[in-house]
Amino acid sequence: MDATTHDGRQAGRPDRKSLTKAFAASLTGTALEWYDFAVYSASAALIFPIIFFPESDPLTGTLLAFSTYAVGYVARPIGGFVFGRLGDVIGRKQLLVITLLLIGVTTFLIGLLPGYATIGVAAPIILVLLRFAQGVAVGGEWGGAVLLSSEYGNPRRRGFWSSAAQIGPPAGNLMANGALAGLTFALTEEQFESWGWRVAFLFSAVLVGFGLWIRLKLEDTPVFKAIQESGDRPEAPITEVFRTQTRPLIAAILSRIAPDVIYALFTVFSITYGVSKLGFVRSEVLTAILIGSAFQLVTIPLAGAVSDLVNRRLVYAVAAVGGVVWVAVFFLLIGGSSFGMLVLGVVVGLTFHSFMYGPQAAFVTEQFSLRLRSTGASLAYTIAGVFGGAIAPLMFTYLLDRFDSWVPVFSYIVVTGVLTVLGLILGRGPDPAEEEQYVARNLTPATESAS
Repeated sequence: MDATTHDGRQAGRPDRKSLTKAFAASLTGTALEWYDFAVYSASAALIFPIIFFPESDPLTGTLLAFSTYAVGYVARPIGGFVFGRLGDVIGRKQLLVITLLLIGVTTFLIGLLPGYATIGVAAPIILVLLRFAQGVAVGGEWGGAVLLSSEYGNPRRRGFWSSAAQIGPPAGNLMANGALAGLTFALTEEQFESWGWRVAFLFSAVLVGFGLWIRLKLEDTPVFKAIQESGDRPEAPITEVFRTQTRPLIAAILSRIAPDVIYALFTVFSITYGVSKLGFVRSEVLTAILIGSAFQLVTIPLAGAVSDLVNRRLVYAVAAVGGVVWVAVFFLLIGGSSFGMLVLGVVVGLTFHSFMYGPQAAFVTEQFSLRLRSTGASLAYTIAGVFGGAIAPLMFTYLLDRFDSWVPVFSYIVVTGVLTVLGLILGRGPDPAEEEQYVARNLTPATESAS
């Protein structure tokens, strides 16, 4: 029988206030960190080739800017290795405070960084180093944020509760592109290139301060408390994951590739393609992305909830196939340079992404044992990012320049879709009773009351 607390609640099951705080901390924290990350991504497409790589031709400048974008992804596995294991050793809350501080400081410093014209080659070098630090922080953030909300919530509704962290990227993307769009509307081209773009980076200090205020008020999750109480914390979690969780790790990595690639196409590459190839105004493409991101604030938690009611892997797989097919439709739709078709293409594309991304957090964490969740989920998330989101903009730019056609880009996305479906086949479904029994067995009412 499940243990109960003095007020009749199931042991480990938090009250509504704690659950709401956990959901908010997970959502706002990742939203703020992804605001920082998305500001960089958009700036890499819009302004960095001018500010930091002025001597390059247009193609090389774009490639160099996207290379610094990719550095953030390549750094993520380091964050996964360093911070992911800490989530299993010192707890989810402590991990999330550290990562939020790191990405906030680095983003603020990018806003202060002089350009190539002022300090020469040191400018792009420092930019890459700061971007690297950003990537390390984001690599450690995701696993902890997902576990914070999902381990506070009902494990039988893990798809919905874990989607809190998944709402963060579109929310951050919405704020970042909104800030950049507002600046481009309010300022002249010369003002934006001279100092306007820096405002969006400097504003992150306010956002990170708000995120810290929420996270510092929250206790750690019932699952981690149960792990502490049982003395079951791993001593070498990374080694254990690679030794005992090989198939779950492979399944989780593959499942993430197509969502990352499709997201990069609709939110990053579409800016370059729309402006340079189709003649859209920069603000038009940013507006389309803003609208698509706004829809994701609803479709991501909806998708997570649906995956709790229907087979999670099936929902994920259908969205992956649909998302790949829609990429071809998207290129055909926007070929006529119609703003309405651009908006439709981005909104539908990001909706397919939502029905992969919403259930993704639950699917990835469900692959690993409770005591190795933070390490396993963080490693899967960050390693997949290298093969998915990191190289995607580079490949898109190269393929478009090499063949002057969107067809090779679509072919590349088809391959990533196949890999993701394979990962879903290899993975396992949810087992909520495993978590319920573990918490009830190890988190006693006395321990919960003392906490």
